[in-house]
Amino acid sequence: ARSGAEEMRERVVLGEFGVRNVHTTDFPGNYPGYDDAWDRQRFEEEFRVDVIREEDGALEFDMVGIDAAIANAFRRILLAEVPTMAVEKVFVYNNTSIVQDEILAHRLGLIPIRADPRLFEYRNQGDEEGTEIDTLQFQLKIKCSRNPQAAKESSDPNELYFNHKVYSKHMTWVPLGNQTDLFPDADFRPVHDDILIALLRPGQEIDVLMHCVKGIGKDHAKFSPVATASYRLLPDITLLQPIEDEAAETLQKCFSPGVIEVQNIKGKKVARVANARLDTFSREVFRHESLKNLVRLARVRNHYIFSVESTGILPPDVLVSEAIKILMGKCQRFLNELDSVPME
Repeated sequence: ARSGAEEMRERVVLGEFGVRNVHTTDFPGNYPGYDDAWDRQRFEEEFRVDVIREEDGALEFDMVGIDAAIANAFRRILLAEVPTMAVEKVFVYNNTSIVQDEILAHRLGLIPIRADPRLFEYRNQGDEEGTEIDTLQFQLKIKCSRNPQAAKESSDPNELYFNHKVYSKHMTWVPLGNQTDLFPDADFRPVHDDILIALLRPGQEIDVLMHCVKGIGKDHAKFSPVATASYRLLPDITLLQPIEDEAAETLQKCFSPGVIEVQNIKGKKVARVANARLDTFSREVFRHESLKNLVRLARVRNHYIFSVESTGILPPDVLVSEAIKILMGKCQRFLNELDSVPME
């Protein structure tokens, strides 16, 4: 078993009532006999990133060997500081639908636009007119009409009317300036074609022009490139003594599926921890008097499991590398400030 100081340094322990050792411990002199000062060489040896799974728009990866402050910096940069393009200005030429202009503009703003923000500049403060380097223009022009071929007794709006549902696929890109030459093979459009914007009835129409600009989630959530970005610490479950037969089956039911495995050894059922990573720590085991002192629940303090889910504008691995670049830029700016400020 680990020594008490080792456990305090490396594990956050979940008790029945509350959590122990949550404080950060990466400064020297925290524990007698341990030199916990930050050391670059040791950090480089211990730090690693493992990609666990990468599927359409979602990425799960582990960052091992960092501190909560760094992990949280990445999470917050992903949420609020990686830029994207989104509808910022809506010019309403005609809107006779029942959706008010402001609500329509707000809905259009929240539609994710598939356009690589790295191709564009930020628009200057106070610029009324957009230019080809900082603005994407979209048009939405649609009118609802009756379907003369519809059956008399029909009450289904899909049969009775044409264009009665306004979808994001009806937004079309209108090149500004020389954008057709700048982006010859560009396909600027909403990420999803089937986002419902409004419902129309015969005679109602919407005719709007939209300007998309580059921005960050700090200014407005519509610029956030992720649907979710979160992290958790790696679970660590230790059985303090052998747990057999009925107790083993009860133990298995206390955890998420796949965490505890019951093996048959010489006619006895014996519990073992198969995959602690899958556990959500419901602490159900603490409700069983007979089991609660046989199990230690903890989390590995420097092992962060990140999950990043993109809105579809950029793939999540690109978002993470952009976030790393932004953090590097912040550090560089800070170092430059330190150099340029004269010491008193």
